Amino acid sequence: MAESKRAKENAKLVPSAPLEADAAFAALKKFIPTKFDQAVEVCMHLGVDVKHADQMVRGSVSLPKGIGKAKRVIAFCASDQVKDCLAAGAVEAGGEELMTKVNGGWFEFDVAIASPDMMRVISKLGRVLGPKGLMPSPKNGTVTPKVADAVGEFAAGKVEYRADKGGNVHAVIGRMSFSEGDLLENYGHFIDTIEKARPAAVKGEYVKRITISGTMTPGVQIAASAAAE
Repeated sequence: MAESKRAKENAKLVPSAPLEADAAFAALKKFIPTKFDQAVEVCMHLGVDVKHADQMVRGSVSLPKGIGKAKRVIAFCASDQVKDCLAAGAVEAGGEELMTKVNGGWFEFDVAIASPDMMRVISKLGRVLGPKGLMPSPKNGTVTPKVADAVGEFAAGKVEYRADKGGNVHAVIGRMSFSEGDLLENYGHFIDTIEKARPAAVKGEYVKRITISGTMTPGVQIAASAAAE
């Protein structure tokens, strides 16, 4: 089916008002399918102002049902940790030589993990990795002494999240092939995580809007009051 025709047909299926979470995922499943297994994403609009450091919402979470897709992970680590990192699922692991490779324009990875002692080595990659959102950070669990453990978690699909300039947090919570129950479980876990990450400096309404969508579908709005239900 042509994309324009699919879009027109799907537009007719968009609910006219926010739904409870279970009804929202049922509605999402009713959109016309594609030939590939679409990712399912949640977008939360939060009442935060990220220009203030004490209102940033950022971290990572492992979802109970996974996200249906492995991530390509690299590890900046000491030579004695390389073997363990590769065994845990890293596509590349190392120190100076890996830094040189990345600095040369190699970006065949989705997540970069680093041990704390490696940060001085890769600090010069800030201009390269920063704009792509790939710079390791203690805040989202990608700088840790337990590098191999982190590699395993992120390779299995651990989800990173970070509020953008507009206060929106986006995350993949599964695939369209997942059952509604599995999507609901992942969704509930992610919403709980964001709720618990509420900065103390944020006053008033925190979760303003929640929308779920597939890669090629319109968004379905969930009633914010039903966030974690």
